[in-house]
Amino acid sequence: MAFNRPAPALPEPLSPLVDSHTHLDACGATDAASVATIVDRAESVGVGRVVTVADDIEAARFAVQAAHWDSRVYAAVALHPTRANALDDAAKAEVERLVADERVVAVGETGLDYFWPGKLEGCATIEEQKSAFTWHIELAKNMNKPLMIHNRDANSDVLTILRSEGPPNSVIFHCFSGDAAMAKECVDLGFYLSFSGTVSFRNAKDLHEAARLVPDDLILVETDAPYLTPHPFRGAPNESYCLPYTASALAELRGADPRDLSVIVTKNSEKVFNLH
Repeated sequence: MAFNRPAPALPEPLSPLVDSHTHLDACGATDAASVATIVDRAESVGVGRVVTVADDIEAARFAVQAAHWDSRVYAAVALHPTRANALDDAAKAEVERLVADERVVAVGETGLDYFWPGKLEGCATIEEQKSAFTWHIELAKNMNKPLMIHNRDANSDVLTILRSEGPPNSVIFHCFSGDAAMAKECVDLGFYLSFSGTVSFRNAKDLHEAARLVPDDLILVETDAPYLTPHPFRGAPNESYCLPYTASALAELRGADPRDLSVIVTKNSEKVFNLH
C-alpha cells in the first residue's frame, strides 16, 4: 500500500496499552530483528504488547513465528473474508494447527465483507464468506479462543450468523465501524468492540455516538496498522506506536482521562486474550 505522507512523530507516551489488532508483516516486519524494531518503537510510548493478525495462510505462519520471536507479540489466525475462497481442506488443517499454538490468542480476522465482492479480482463471494465465517466460529468454540471479527457493510448478516451458530465465549468486533444501534446490539450480546484510528476522524459522527455508549468492560483499542492512521495523520503509514493518538481521541469522546482509559482497555485486553 502506498502512503502519501511521512510517518507520524512519536506521540506522548500513554501507558499501559495493548494494540489489539495490527499487521506486523504489512508494516514491513520480515524477521525477528524487524519485529523487535517495530515493537521497541511501540513500547517506547507505552504500547507494551501487540496482537498481530493474519489474513491469509502465509500471514498466519508469519504471525505465529513473530509471536515466538518476541514475548511482547501475540498472534491471531484465520483467513480474511475476502480470501475465504482459499479455505480448502488443506488450509483448514493448517489454520487448525496454527490456532492450537500457545502463542495464538484469537481466531481472526474472520467475518463478512460486502464491500469488495465484484470490485476486487479474486475476492470470495458472499456465500463463500458465510461458509468460512461459520467454520471459523466453530473453530473458535472448539479451541476455546476469542473470535475476532471483520465486518464491513454486513451488520445484519454478521449478527444473524453469530446468533444462529451460537457465539464463542468471547467475540471481538475489530475496527468497529457501526453506529450506536449496532453497538448496542453487540453490547447486549456481551461482545467486545475495538476502536481504531477511525474513531478520531472528525466526520465519523455515528461512530462517535457508538464509542460513547460502550461500557468500560467491553472496550478495546487497536491500530489495524499499517492502515487507518488516526487524525491528523490520515494518509501516513500507521504503526503500533501510534496507538496513544487513538486512545487519547477515544478518551476525549468518552469524557475520560486518557491514563484511566489506558488502564481499562489494557485490563480488557488481558482478560479477553488471556495475556500473561
